[in-house]
Amino acid sequence: MKTLLILRHAKSSWSDPGLRDHDRPLNSRGRRDAPRMGRLISDRDLVPQRIVSSTAVRARTTAALAAAEFEEEVGIETTHRLYGAYPDVYIDVVEERGGEAERVMVVGHNPGITSLVTRLTGAVEYMPTAALAVVELDIDDWRELGRAEEGRLVAFWRPKALPPG
Repeated sequence: MKTLLILRHAKSSWSDPGLRDHDRPLNSRGRRDAPRMGRLISDRDLVPQRIVSSTAVRARTTAALAAAEFEEEVGIETTHRLYGAYPDVYIDVVEERGGEAERVMVVGHNPGITSLVTRLTGAVEYMPTAALAVVELDIDDWRELGRAEEGRLVAFWRPKALPPG
């Protein structure tokens, strides 16, 4: 049994129209929500052993702010492949980088993140910014992810549905 945490980057800023999309930072709401999601992950004993994030500033920052809330340090790997990726690319990246981890977290972008949840579980859940989906998969090795039977969406949280703080 493996668990995949799927986290969409937190809310980003559009205040500098001269920035490339890849370089947009988090806005104040995003800087507030990313640590909240990290605390939620920690409080629910869902801390991943491995995190793989898009290289986009907003995704890397989301991953770092969330991981800073974990009691143990979890390294964050980045790959440009997750920037604007389709579900098959997320699956390929997790198959390649999941290793021996029981829990892996990917941090990325829509529409790929929402489509990934649907692809792995059959559940249609829109992933707003900083939303977290937790998917359990009946596999023993991450290299089986692309061939896995339908996973179970065991938890789904949106920041707006959480208590303040």
